[in-house]
Amino acid sequence: MKEVVILGAGISGIAAGYFLEDKNNKKYNITIYEKNSSWGGLCDNFEIDDFRFDKFVHFSFTENREVKEIFRKSSESIEHLPNPSNYYKGYWLKHPAQNNLFSLSKEEKDKILLDFENRKEKSIEEIKNYEEWLRIQYGDYFAENFPMKYTKKYWGVEAKELETKWVGERMYKPTIEEIKKGMETEDTPITYYAKKMYYPKKGGYKSYLSSMAKGLNIELNYEVIKIDLNKKVIYFSNGNAKKYDELISSIPLPELVKLTENIPEEIREVSKLLRWTSGYIVSLGINTKNIPPYLWFYIYDEDILPARIYSPSHKSLDNCPEGCSSLQLEIYHESNKPLNLSKKDILKDCIKKLIKMKIIKEEDIIVKDIRYEKYANILFDFNIYSSRKKIREYFEEKGIKTIGRFGEWDYFWSDQSLMSGKNV
Repeated sequence: MKEVVILGAGISGIAAGYFLEDKNNKKYNITIYEKNSSWGGLCDNFEIDDFRFDKFVHFSFTENREVKEIFRKSSESIEHLPNPSNYYKGYWLKHPAQNNLFSLSKEEKDKILLDFENRKEKSIEEIKNYEEWLRIQYGDYFAENFPMKYTKKYWGVEAKELETKWVGERMYKPTIEEIKKGMETEDTPITYYAKKMYYPKKGGYKSYLSSMAKGLNIELNYEVIKIDLNKKVIYFSNGNAKKYDELISSIPLPELVKLTENIPEEIREVSKLLRWTSGYIVSLGINTKNIPPYLWFYIYDEDILPARIYSPSHKSLDNCPEGCSSLQLEIYHESNKPLNLSKKDILKDCIKKLIKMKIIKEEDIIVKDIRYEKYANILFDFNIYSSRKKIREYFEEKGIKTIGRFGEWDYFWSDQSLMSGKNV
């Protein structure tokens, strides 16, 4: 019987184990090793005083029938109509902002409209970077004051440092008529890319993985410290070791390179070109339901640390005690450019700004928490495609399959990460 080892019990690792077990016929002995004390990866959650908080924001809007069925078997869902908003200099703008500018002053509307009408025309092939893409799509004024500022907050870099293939359908491109209408009225159609979104009724987003995780052999608190490709042995920080026949890894590629013995210098150097964001998650429990009605909202103001804020209690009442509500704030930075602020200072500043924005009152806060995730999002600079290709091809040659957002090093939503686990 072959020893199959899966590193990481996030959604892709769980899916890999689930589909392998489905085709097992007693050919494989499958073990999933997870460094944390619970499985789920970025789909995991945590509880504080009966408040449940996810790790970053999660909804399902998948069109994949197989993923839908897995989620359906795992948990009863709540259907949400997306109602995201945008906070900009004290104004609330329906999302996406580019065609919902009604709340702005006439002066800013005029500048946005003028620049939109006078933007340059270029083919995709002529566009050099994401900043240029934004200027050509939306005009200079809107690009500079909205997505370029958000890029710095969410991706941790200037827009000109990013390429554009990752954008896809994520950024809505309105017509001039839509922009004009959105300046005249708030009564505009929903143009968010997902028309409906789903979230588990109970247990947080992780519940969607429960039918796959059931029956899997998941070993928790097993952090990898070394991989010997020649001997096919994995060493763990708890002193244990495991010999494998087949190895599947969802460990972030830069970490996998560091952990692998005798790796070629070329691969080690290429791995240093990979860039990503890290993130803080500020979680607040509120003893009132008096919070903004939005499932989530984006913030463009540079003096406010969070790029995005969302409400676990709006996603499901199961996420908080009766009569209460909750908020989570996401603060990002490029991995090698820390904020140089302590967790205590970040938490204090976020609460201060929320009070100033009139979103909460200090006396209503009953839970305060801040956590850090080393890996949040992949950065799509101009080295990403060639770098990840070389690294993944090297591990493929050595018999290691890499999966998931950080194993494939791609901008995956949860359903794509699940299918990455299946496809392996």
